[in-house]
Amino acid sequence: MKLTSQAMQATHLKHLKHLKHLKHLKHPKHPKHPKHLKHEGPRRAVALATVAAFTLGGCDDRGIDSMWQNLKALFDSVKPDVLLLKGLTPGVSTLDDVRGQMGQPERERRFDDGSLRLEYPRGPQGLHTWMVDIGPDGRLVAITQALVAANFAKIHPGMSEDAVRALLGKPGQVAAYRLKQETVWSWKWLEGGVAQEAYFNVHFGPDGRVATTSRSDLLRGH
Repeated sequence: MKLTSQAMQATHLKHLKHLKHLKHLKHPKHPKHPKHLKHEGPRRAVALATVAAFTLGGCDDRGIDSMWQNLKALFDSVKPDVLLLKGLTPGVSTLDDVRGQMGQPERERRFDDGSLRLEYPRGPQGLHTWMVDIGPDGRLVAITQALVAANFAKIHPGMSEDAVRALLGKPGQVAAYRLKQETVWSWKWLEGGVAQEAYFNVHFGPDGRVATTSRSDLLRGH
């Protein structure tokens, strides 16, 4: 919600009238805590003045918009998947609907036919990366979970970093090993075994291409 300049001035006048009213108030006597009551008025006046200053100096239209966008982005990043995807229907929902519900994507890929793929990783501790496909008509085509065994099986030696990113999304962890001259990208996922959760790792050589892949157990507390 935006505050107009008239609304901001009205709020400021309201605070000033309240401050003048407080100035003429007499505090009731209290037998046990007279010093506490003596200083209650000034404290309240200072608090109200602070609110008034905040209203005038920090709550302009752009400041409110920025604060709201930051809060929404924070909420989108932590809300459960069931809420993140709520109300989105293939063939019906538009690109604006997706952005309004899921927030800004981590990455957006545009293809020659005019279609889009939006990347929504839930990492680094999340177990899902949602790929949202938008057709050339601007409507939702599908939402798929990228971190599955079928996609991991498509990773092969020689693939570029960009090709891996396009298939699996942003890695939850990136580690560089100078002595081995390799960089390892890792994704936490639901493996479905005894431990349930594990890491799928892609090892890149010094040329930036896939050398091999591996899996590792998820350590407790990580």
